Amino acid sequence: MTQTAIPFLFMRGGTSRGPYMNRADLPQDLETLAEVLIAIVGSGQPLNIDGIGGGDAVTTKVAMLSPSKDAGSDVDYFFAQVSVEDRLVDFKPTCGNILTGVGPAAIEMGLVPAQDGETRVNIRAVNTGAKVAATVQTPGGQVSYEGMARIDGVPGTSAPIALQFMETVGGVTGAFLPTGNLIDTIDDIDVTCMDVAMPMVIARAESFGLTGYESAAELDENTEFYARMEALRRKAGALMGMGDVAKSVTPKFGLLAPATQGGTIATRYFMPWKCHPAMAVTGAQCLASCVLTPGSIAEGLAAKPNETPANITLEHASGQIDVLVDYENASAGFAVNSAGLVRTARKLAAGDVFVPRTVWARN
Repeated sequence: MTQTAIPFLFMRGGTSRGPYMNRADLPQDLETLAEVLIAIVGSGQPLNIDGIGGGDAVTTKVAMLSPSKDAGSDVDYFFAQVSVEDRLVDFKPTCGNILTGVGPAAIEMGLVPAQDGETRVNIRAVNTGAKVAATVQTPGGQVSYEGMARIDGVPGTSAPIALQFMETVGGVTGAFLPTGNLIDTIDDIDVTCMDVAMPMVIARAESFGLTGYESAAELDENTEFYARMEALRRKAGALMGMGDVAKSVTPKFGLLAPATQGGTIATRYFMPWKCHPAMAVTGAQCLASCVLTPGSIAEGLAAKPNETPANITLEHASGQIDVLVDYENASAGFAVNSAGLVRTARKLAAGDVFVPRTVWARN
């Protein structure tokens, strides 16, 4: 055989999509693994015509699962963001949308036994160390993908998957505020640099001469904005202790504006070289935490709830997403304990994906 077969599930997780594989079925060294993932996705061509990617950053993501090495977790989830055109693989970030499919995939793969009714899957995000509990609907001991839960950015309805994110603060940088400041001024623009579930650089849309209500397509056509944003993001990454981030998708970038659709605040999220068509699950947690943090860049843009946990509704490019944040705002300072969301996933295909043996010939 001139190609190497690798078992996989092809799944939509939240508003993202990609292959889910058993880590044991892949090369262990990251250099070879990156080449295998590039071949699987078809990175290097805008349409990913020689792979199963979809020509967009939300469809060139990969989940790799294994029995957890952590005593309190069932599954280790290792994430890879494969670029569409540049033949690059970033193992630094995690992805909360793809994580939505980890619980169902782990059960489908036999890594976690299904219970009758619903099954709790305790997940450790290898890239960041975050702990997530996913509650999957499993009537009769089988994963169900049918239900009435609806998420903006995905047509139709599906079975709900409840996610509870814990230990997400400082997962990449080691600090809630990696620069030590609530607000930093970079290139004459005020930003908040925050690390909750995903390290982010967050600014007000008006600082770039934007309304914050532009469509994802309109923003992607604004090359002047992207040039300013990327220069700022790279400088912020250095200030956050992340080094040279020119070839990394982290830190991500976010814009804020007052809500107009009945939500808490209007947002746009960047991946970072393209506007997300909806909202990242990890980014949503960071943006919601920013809204709740006194003195952040979000101060004055939204009415803060007084209760905890607090439901923060983020308006995004294709609708809204709710984040339930458990936090403390005491004399010792502001602290995020956990965040919860409800998302959906669906199994799309299963079988083998093939890569040339010249890329990897399994021994």
